[in-house]
Amino acid sequence: MAAMRALETPRLTLEPQTAAHADDMFVVLGDPAIYEFENEPPRSLEWLRQRFTKLESRQSADGGEQWLNWVIRVPGCGLIGYVQATLRRDGSATIAYELASAYWGRGFASEALRAMIDELFARYDVRELSAVLKGANGRSLRLLERLGFALAPPAMRTKRRIDVDELLMSRRLG
Repeated sequence: MAAMRALETPRLTLEPQTAAHADDMFVVLGDPAIYEFENEPPRSLEWLRQRFTKLESRQSADGGEQWLNWVIRVPGCGLIGYVQATLRRDGSATIAYELASAYWGRGFASEALRAMIDELFARYDVRELSAVLKGANGRSLRLLERLGFALAPPAMRTKRRIDVDELLMSRRLG
């Protein structure tokens, strides 16, 4: 298992997420606009800190999944969100991301995701990516399409047990 490292882009730094990021990320994840389509904000700062502590192990209890989580830092602005990937032994990974709404539409999500995808391909030998999103989330759908994702085949959707209101997007690497 490759050790996580910070990733640099022209405008961002992706830092391996740790429990020390919980205070700043609690504020970021408190943005109600993030939850227009799904999920909910963290229950409490302590809950988030415990979650981040668990994720610092970088792997599931059975060792079947590797968890890679980066917070996104903009110099002069602080933390603005995260990108993450759950890697499986078969060379596939599921990605997810959240950015505070004040930073939507500026290309930060694309830049952060490209950096993470490049890292997954180069250092973790990931060959297939997937992402699940609500069908009504047009902004996220357009982002994934710009990054080369397309609707996953029906068999993949069935295998992953995707809800009827969700889309499964996939992309092959390499």
